[in-house]
This record gives sequence, C-alpha cells and structure tokens, in this order.
Amino acid sequence: MIEPKEEKPIVAITMGDPCGIGPEIIVKTLARPEISAACRPLVLGDPAALERALAITGEMLEVVETDTVPPMESSPGRIYLRPLTTLAAKDLLFGAPTVASGAATVRYIREAARLCTAGEVAAMATAPLNKEAMQRAGFFYPGHTELLAELTDTPDFVMMLAGSRLRVTLVTIHEALADVPRLVTMEKILSTIRITHNDLERYFRKKPRLAVLALNPHCGEGGLFGHEEREIIAPAIAAAREEGIQVSGPHSADTLFHFALQGEYDAVVCMYHDQGLIPLKLLHFDDGVNVTLGLPIIRTSVDHGTAYDLAGTGKASAASMTAAILMAAEMAETRRIIQKTAIEPRRH
Repeated sequence: MIEPKEEKPIVAITMGDPCGIGPEIIVKTLARPEISAACRPLVLGDPAALERALAITGEMLEVVETDTVPPMESSPGRIYLRPLTTLAAKDLLFGAPTVASGAATVRYIREAARLCTAGEVAAMATAPLNKEAMQRAGFFYPGHTELLAELTDTPDFVMMLAGSRLRVTLVTIHEALADVPRLVTMEKILSTIRITHNDLERYFRKKPRLAVLALNPHCGEGGLFGHEEREIIAPAIAAAREEGIQVSGPHSADTLFHFALQGEYDAVVCMYHDQGLIPLKLLHFDDGVNVTLGLPIIRTSVDHGTAYDLAGTGKASAASMTAAILMAAEMAETRRIIQKTAIEPRRH
C-alpha cells in the first residue's frame, strides 16, 4: 500500500513594516527553490508593497491574492498573498513609517497568530517592524514578542537566537548591564532552562544538551569576582537536573563557546544580551534567526531591523529571512514527526 504524501507545512510570513526592507527580502526569499521545497508560504501584507518589491528586486514572481491557504502543489513561481491592507502611497514611503503603516504591521501579526492558533498554518515567520510606528498607532509593545505573548496568553517566554552552528537563549534581554545582577534570579534562570529544554525537545531534538554560563569572569573565581555562580546559578542548574533536564554549568563564557561549536551542546543559556549575541552574530551575522520559545505556536523572525537606509534599493540581504522561514518549516516538520510517533500504535 502506498503511503499518502505528507503535506508541506504552511508558513505564514508577516510583511513587517511596509516602509522598510520587509517586502523586498520576502520576495527575494520566495524566489529561492529551497523555500517551495520545504513549505507552502503565505504572505500576510499589502499588495502594493509586494508588487513594488518585485519591481525593485527584479524577481519574476506572480502575486496570487487569496483568502484561503496555498494549494498543496503550489507553483514555486507564485507568491500567495492574503491582502490585509490597501495602504495609500503616502503610507508606503521608504523610511517614513506612518500611523497607518504601524497599524498595518500589527494587523499582519495578529492574523498570523490567529492562523497559527487555529491550526490553519503550521508556523509564522516575521519580517522586521518599527517599534515607534507601532506605538504611534496605539500599540504599546516593545516588539513582536510581547504582542505575541499577549495574543497567545503566554506569561513566560524566552528569546533564542539561532544558526546552523550555535543556539543561545537569554535569561535577561534588553537591560542595562548595571541592572543585570539583580535580575538574574534563581527563578528566572530555572524558567529559562525549562523553556529552552521543552521547546528544543519539541522542535529540534530529543534530550537536548544545555550549557549554562556564569555571570562573572572565571565563574566568579571562588567568590573573588562575585557570588552569583555559587548562590544563584548553580542552585538553578541543580534544580533543573532534578527535573531530568540534561544541563551543565555554570561555565565560564570565555571558554564554553569553543566546546559548543564542537557540537557538545544544543544550546547555551546566557545571562545577558551581549554575552550570547556577540558570539552568535560573529558566526551568523547574515543568517541568524530569532525564535520565540515558550509560545504555544512556532514563531521565527529575522535577526535584524527595518534597514531604512537600504529600503527601496533592492540591496538588502535576504539571508536571515530565508533562514527564518526554513527554520519555521523545519520546526513544524519535527513537531509533526514527534506527534505522529507519539500516537502511532506499536506494531508487533
């Protein structure tokens, strides 16, 4: 008996700020054959912005507007677009976002989250937005993550930055360095470890191996450089181990990444922003992916901003957008396989 062919996952792609590089990097990405081989993309955005991006980049793709989802055997030469806005020309000026364009950005995100939650699409990948424009439109969120957390009723989430060679998650994110020591608590570290473990196991591999970094140089040098390792970080690691999580540390940040790159760990839990993002961006400056862990849906994003200085030139790199969509598709496929394996009856 021939097994039925599995459908490729549908990935909803939000246009982000239509005044930035989002539309251009989307059309560049969707012209790549590996995207249509991995998933069925569905763009959520504005038709005029997408058509303009095609003209700027020279990509020979046909825009097909739809209120459903892409067909199972969709053509790689087509972009399936769910038109959610029809912005005026004054709201599509490069580098000059408006209240209307800020509101449009939020509308794309909300629809993608709805589609994911309803199971109509398998994952979402987001192009960059402009926080100021979003807030001028009355949506007072620091960014995508906090909006998605509210839409999915998620109290605890973790930022993971990832590439083919390294994954890092962050205990604290955008905080002043002077504030980090008081924000690095046992509860926060343990929560970050749990969420990292649970979602790596759900979307990447079984029994992931985690490394946790120290806060201070040389792991505090026995208390000479600080007591956080002994009093806060080590107890959090011990508690995670008691829960069956495969985790080690605290490790000194100046040596651990060497071993992570040799494949000894599946992710590194970092105490603060630059501790994790400096090595990540050294390796994956162009193709890094921002993944929000802890949500009930799959969300990946580019690891860069709207790049207004490049908007309209067609010169913006699509490497991160490409990587984000491919990772979203890979995560969705891994989840499907794990779920299928879990419910299939054992054959004797």
